[in-house]
Amino acid sequence: MAAASELDLLAIAAHPDDVEQTCGGTLLKMAEAGYRTGVLDLTAADMGTRGSPELRLQEAGAAAKHLLLAWRGNLGMPDARLENTLAARMSVAAEIRRLRPRVVIAPYWEARHPDHYRAGEMAYEACFLAGLKKLDPASEPHRPFKIVYASLYANVTPSFVVDISAQFDRRMDALLSYQSQYGAGGEAGDVFPDPGEIRERLAAVARFYGNLIGVRYGEPFVAKETLEVEDVVALRVRSL
Repeated sequence: MAAASELDLLAIAAHPDDVEQTCGGTLLKMAEAGYRTGVLDLTAADMGTRGSPELRLQEAGAAAKHLLLAWRGNLGMPDARLENTLAARMSVAAEIRRLRPRVVIAPYWEARHPDHYRAGEMAYEACFLAGLKKLDPASEPHRPFKIVYASLYANVTPSFVVDISAQFDRRMDALLSYQSQYGAGGEAGDVFPDPGEIRERLAAVARFYGNLIGVRYGEPFVAKETLEVEDVVALRVRSL
């Protein structure tokens, strides 16, 4: 994709297709609102049963167009062997200093796949490191104002839910750009659901979270800090 400049919102993920499942609707909604959005994938999913790293990167580029991303990059770290090392954190921190996002979306800190929770740890720690003036004299320090965690696959109460009713179908188009993973048939077809099944599953999850805020489809997020409310009278979700 085009060379990066400052972003408003950056999602950091372990693998191509992670953000399409967990926060793609939110990225698309924010892009439609005029914000510059981006995705930093840490690996090319080279250990995946289906496809190849080269193909996954091509598919990620196609998905980025559906999500209206201003930028997408990949650090090429080892898939299924992601380690939260100083060198890895420094690589992510360098990207954060270059992209200068105001808000970062990270994977929730508990997950079945070790890469996912390690990506969340790395994102948080890299955001901190990126703000240290003496980290790298050749670049300007930058620390994102806010880090939120995409919690769609975590069994936790979200801090907030984003209404993606108008974006859900296009989020699914972005996810299904990964034909190597979600195309019908192919190797390990008993493990990988076909496009109709994956759409039905994710629609059910999005309907659950949408129902929490009285809309059709939603994406959940967790914030570690207490969120401020400016206008109590304008709160949107009904109590009764």
